Amino acid sequence: MIEVLRPGPYATVQDLGRPGYAHLGVPRSGAADTRSLKLANRLVGNPEGHAAIELTYGGARLRFAGGRWIALTGAPCPLRLTPAGRPAGMFAPIWVPPGTELAVGTPGFGLRTYLAVRGGVDAPPVLGSRSTDSLSGLGPAPLRRGDHLAAGPVAGLGPITTDAAPPLTLPGEPVLRVVPGPRDDWFAPGTLDVLCGGPYKVSQNSNRVGVRLTGAALERARAGEIPSEGMVAGAVQVPPDGQPIIFLADHPPTGGYPVVGVLTTRDLSLAAQLRPGSAITFRLVKTATEP
Repeated sequence: MIEVLRPGPYATVQDLGRPGYAHLGVPRSGAADTRSLKLANRLVGNPEGHAAIELTYGGARLRFAGGRWIALTGAPCPLRLTPAGRPAGMFAPIWVPPGTELAVGTPGFGLRTYLAVRGGVDAPPVLGSRSTDSLSGLGPAPLRRGDHLAAGPVAGLGPITTDAAPPLTLPGEPVLRVVPGPRDDWFAPGTLDVLCGGPYKVSQNSNRVGVRLTGAALERARAGEIPSEGMVAGAVQVPPDGQPIIFLADHPPTGGYPVVGVLTTRDLSLAAQLRPGSAITFRLVKTATEP
């Protein structure tokens, strides 16, 4: 069992989400930074989709009743194990002896850190996923002081074969690649040039649903709203105030505001690590796979 002594600002259980239920109004959810979740699981010999703990801005303290291998990836935080009182490193497997407490500090950059446990976090699945969905309320509740989490079985898992992985790096002002459309025709001529022409700042109102941005307003060429249509992670939706929102893991399955563009798949994990107050720019590309 893993006891939550302090969850930090916001901690949840996440795996790769609930694909296939959007037609029923159920968001996919799952880890905001899937790349970091998969890496953490690989480091402890888990399948990439095993459930882990997603920490927002670090600050957690956990007690492990039994010995277990763990790994942390994503936004880099200082780590300390007690009673040994020794520091530990991220992006590598860590053996945690029985009765040990793990303290996770505040990340120097980035926003979300992933803690994988060998065997995975064994929370009750809902619609095939152990993910906490902040929009629909499906899955386990956000972690609170005094919660106890079970670690899953390790029988049948492969050996731990990786000593360390490259740490996360983020540019000072990230550039997010965006594919135009599908509703860019709802905007005034030159709107994509405006979107890519200057920096936007990440709003304090951002969360797992979306990254809200402030900057040059995107002007519409049409009045009214479109009928609700399907939405995807990475969609850059524009409400009437013209300030774009990048949808993240807990975005609604449908939306009625026009989408001026969609982030490339590779940049979704980068968007998930954006802190409030940080600046970003967009770069227009023709296809989702363009470098």
